[in-house]
Amino acid sequence: MAEAKQRQVPAAWMTVKPFVNGGVSGMLATCVIQPIDMIKVKIQLGEGSAATVTKKMLANEGVGAFYKVGLSAGLLRQATYTTARLGSFRVLTNKAVEANEGKPLPLVQKAFIGLTAGAIGASVGSPADLALIRMQADSGLPAAQRRNYKNAFHALYRIVSDEGVLALWKGAGPTVVRAMSLNMGMLASYDQSVELFRDNFGTGEITTVLGASAVSGFFAAACSLPFDYVKTQIQKMQPDANGKYPYTGSLDCAMKTLKSGGPFKFYSGFPVYCVRIAPHVMMTWIFLNQIQKFEKSIGL
Repeated sequence: MAEAKQRQVPAAWMTVKPFVNGGVSGMLATCVIQPIDMIKVKIQLGEGSAATVTKKMLANEGVGAFYKVGLSAGLLRQATYTTARLGSFRVLTNKAVEANEGKPLPLVQKAFIGLTAGAIGASVGSPADLALIRMQADSGLPAAQRRNYKNAFHALYRIVSDEGVLALWKGAGPTVVRAMSLNMGMLASYDQSVELFRDNFGTGEITTVLGASAVSGFFAAACSLPFDYVKTQIQKMQPDANGKYPYTGSLDCAMKTLKSGGPFKFYSGFPVYCVRIAPHVMMTWIFLNQIQKFEKSIGL
């Protein structure tokens, strides 16, 4: 019966399935992680420590402040970025496994596939990421400098109308590099850890998913935070009274940051960033696992 159901599944669904599953799982995880992401961005913008930022947001606007700004952009980002990266990672991994006659892939090959998937995802999701960063940074700007975007789609419309279509990919360079480093750490280490926990330690499904997700979350954070810091600085910058931007590009930003704050400046907010990345990774994989089990139960 199961085999009959499997044969009836449209080929088109099997093609888009990895992308749909990846996007949905990422969006569900974002709904939970949004408050931590807000705090992380505000720390990088120099508004204080995690405790200071949290107290200030609660005192000024209450719990709703954590979801008031950026949720629509965050969901749009997952619908584009995570759909593309997780979908392409799974497709590329399956092709590589087939070429390897079903044998597990070496870590180096997994890392390369993760880099490729990250670049694809970032290229597709860069406009939504730009909108997210700007919306989160807006509340920390003086009233006269605020862009006052109503939602993600309004932000994208304003960016195109005020700055041109290509402005949607402002900061795309560091975004792509950051995504490549994050996905190399996240995806490669996750698949490798699953094999380790399942095959070497003989752990069950839940323990395997949780353990592998925690490992991949840490490596994703450690590999990507320096690039995330530079990306945030580039995307939030505004011209001064003379029309001059503080940085000419990501390399200039990195060099000035290194000169003024040293290498540890790139890891500003690392504990919060790690706490944000690891649970998001864990929940993304857990949601994805549950989605796949549900689809299997109904013959999809």
